[in-house]
Amino acid sequence: MASEKEKESGKERKDWRWVGIGAIVALVIAVALTSTAAPKISLFGSSNKSCSCSQKYSGMVEDCCCDYETVNHLNEEVLHPNLQELVKTPFFRYFKVKLWCDCPFWPDDGMCRLRDCSVCECPENEFPELFKRPSHHALPADDPVCQEGKPQATVDRTLDGVTFREWTVLDNPWTNDDETDNAEMTYVNLQLNPERYTGYTGPSARRIWDAVYSENCPKYPSEELCQEERVLYKLISGLHSSISTHIAIDYLLDESKNLWGENLTLMYDRVLRYPDRVRNMYFTFLFVLRAVMKATNYLEHANYDTGNAAEDPKTQSMIRELLSNSKLQTACPIPFDEAKLWKGQQGPELKQKIQGQFRNISALMDCVGCEKCRLWGKLQILGLGTALKILFSDNDHDNLSQNLQLQRNEVIALVNLLNRLSESVRFVQEKGHDVDMIVGEQISSPTAPRSLWQSVAGPFFKS
Repeated sequence: MASEKEKESGKERKDWRWVGIGAIVALVIAVALTSTAAPKISLFGSSNKSCSCSQKYSGMVEDCCCDYETVNHLNEEVLHPNLQELVKTPFFRYFKVKLWCDCPFWPDDGMCRLRDCSVCECPENEFPELFKRPSHHALPADDPVCQEGKPQATVDRTLDGVTFREWTVLDNPWTNDDETDNAEMTYVNLQLNPERYTGYTGPSARRIWDAVYSENCPKYPSEELCQEERVLYKLISGLHSSISTHIAIDYLLDESKNLWGENLTLMYDRVLRYPDRVRNMYFTFLFVLRAVMKATNYLEHANYDTGNAAEDPKTQSMIRELLSNSKLQTACPIPFDEAKLWKGQQGPELKQKIQGQFRNISALMDCVGCEKCRLWGKLQILGLGTALKILFSDNDHDNLSQNLQLQRNEVIALVNLLNRLSESVRFVQEKGHDVDMIVGEQISSPTAPRSLWQSVAGPFFKS
């Protein structure tokens, strides 16, 4: 009798097991049909592209006036393609920078010990004085004797003899460098010096970011931080995430073959596994975009003459085409509302405090022990400082259009920064979800990856 009951019970378990399997089959087929048949909707017309961004980045970007989907569409269809072409023009590809500065906060680490990421400081008799104290003219090629290790962090100073018209010379109150001191400046072709992996790691690199966050930009969540302090933290965090993204997507995978490509594990470890870093990157993108849009009247009428009769008119036309784009004006007219900041009696004092903190962050770029990292650090901090200058110099838009004055270098830094952020946002939107799935699963499960079928149906095959 007991044996017959056990047989009946076993038969029922098998029957339910096949019922469960049948239900899974139906579910998988339904999901497959839905994913192929579902229409792809775009805010700007029909599109055959599916949205590959993770669902955790949906709704409004925190502290901004645009949602993630709109930002991604605007970036894909308007901002990214236009910015990519704009930064290649003669006006926007040359940046004036101080590469030879002493760190004001601690003794020099000694670049020769950082073999993968810098030009070493050699005895004075090994290279020309002009190379040690460069002027604003073109520099000779780097002396090979001064090189140590891999050259990927050396700044290529090759120029093509282009000339520049003078712009307004005013110091930026948000940044540390004296941009009016041409004796300490050199021009660099940004197209020959892409932001990418340089091998600059270890205690020296960590000390820079530790000083940025711990001394000038404390991390939240903290109820003690006001909105303005939170904005500063998010701007720096977003910039940091964008820099990490560019290192990961242009990485030296095989030194012996000089093979460059995407390091998805690094991208996951430094950015994607921390959703707040991605959100802060979107915030910084919208903040800088708001500054560019607020300065539309100034930028549309600026002088982009470099002496290149063929290219200069195109630059002016491209700027106007980007800033007057109807999709941009309609879908996200005010990416960030700066008017809500610096309110109350403490507003002016708070602004002065945060301005001082950002100036300290700007000064820390002189402590970066990698020449190419210092180049891009200075450019992007100047770009962010220019955005702060535009948004917080005068909250009255009409007065701003009359009173705003920017240096040529500030405009170059601002547009190149917006392009850097645009590229980072585009990578996260296109590949972030897949990297999350692939790398995240490998980290959480070191064994061979299981298929979707095995993950869902596995429990039904257990006895």
